[in-house]
Amino acid sequence: MKIQALVTSGEINFEKQTLVLDEPRADEVLVKIVASGICHTDATVLDQTLPVPYPAVLGHEGSGIVEQVGSNITTVKPGDHVVLGFSYCGHCENCLEGNAGGCENMIPLNFAGKNNHGVTPLHTEDGQDVSQFFGQSSFATYATVGENNIVKVDKDVDLRYLGPFGCGIMTGSGTVFNSLTPEPGSSFVVFGTGAVGLSGMMAAKIAGCHPIIAVDIHDSRLELAKELGATHTINSKNEDVVAKIKEITSKGADYSLETTGVPEVTLSSLRCLRVKGVAATVAVGKRDLTINIFNDVVANALTLKGVIEGDAVPQLIIPKLVRFFKNGQFPIDKMVEFYEFEQINEAFEDSKNGSAIKPILILDKTYKA
Repeated sequence: MKIQALVTSGEINFEKQTLVLDEPRADEVLVKIVASGICHTDATVLDQTLPVPYPAVLGHEGSGIVEQVGSNITTVKPGDHVVLGFSYCGHCENCLEGNAGGCENMIPLNFAGKNNHGVTPLHTEDGQDVSQFFGQSSFATYATVGENNIVKVDKDVDLRYLGPFGCGIMTGSGTVFNSLTPEPGSSFVVFGTGAVGLSGMMAAKIAGCHPIIAVDIHDSRLELAKELGATHTINSKNEDVVAKIKEITSKGADYSLETTGVPEVTLSSLRCLRVKGVAATVAVGKRDLTINIFNDVVANALTLKGVIEGDAVPQLIIPKLVRFFKNGQFPIDKMVEFYEFEQINEAFEDSKNGSAIKPILILDKTYKA
């Protein structure tokens, strides 16, 4: 079938084109995309920090409505509302142990441009292959995806808000719920109050953490952090972050979440911890980190862990997050800005300059919640 998609190439970031999308195989689903979040990971492909074969259709926070299902699909049917998550194989040791975020095939399945069948369902009208991204390529009007990408959600929730649950929001909250697993009353610090950081912070509030400290360089984002659950905020341009955190917590924080990828911030996320504290980082960055292992880690018996996609299984965590959203515990609508399909360059720029925390592209203007 023919679809409209935003194609990324080496010459241009986004060009609206007509593409040909393969019909779903027996284990695949055709989804009409309603909306797609814009994530920092998309931006890292544009600057080739994370290389993806060009041309490609990016977008990996899609939400939409099932249009057609393959003959082997039993989890969804046409008309169901779904969120699209990342691709995972489902049969490696980590997947079988319930850590799809640690799938041993994560990189090829999400960044190599092909699906689990070793092909891409996207093609130009003259037959040239176009890379699929994260098994979905949601910057398009339709997507053909594998069953592992599909998460069924309630029809009474506005689909336009739900796409980011498939990556950024799942990453931040899952890192807290699944990887850090803080005890009630634990002190928690988040470095960077973008969508991932704020999601981690809201998860820390649900988990019963106290105090909850938000660190950023934008006062406007810190104000929103207060509204969403931060008990303290620190503008790192104006204060000594480590000293301030230790003043607030007395001994240092129990847990920290680093989302920026800035080496100096990563060091702060370690140095602010108490003895036996744990820091998690989910960031993608280009700069190397120089660290003194004894002074920064061993001396206080600290743990620094990298977390992919919140150590989450999308089919388990996303329905929980949607319930939190419905009952007011996860008010992501307060950090969302909507953009039309053709405004994608503006949306990326607003995300880069900090004026939009979570931009979401509307692909289907006819959708009514």
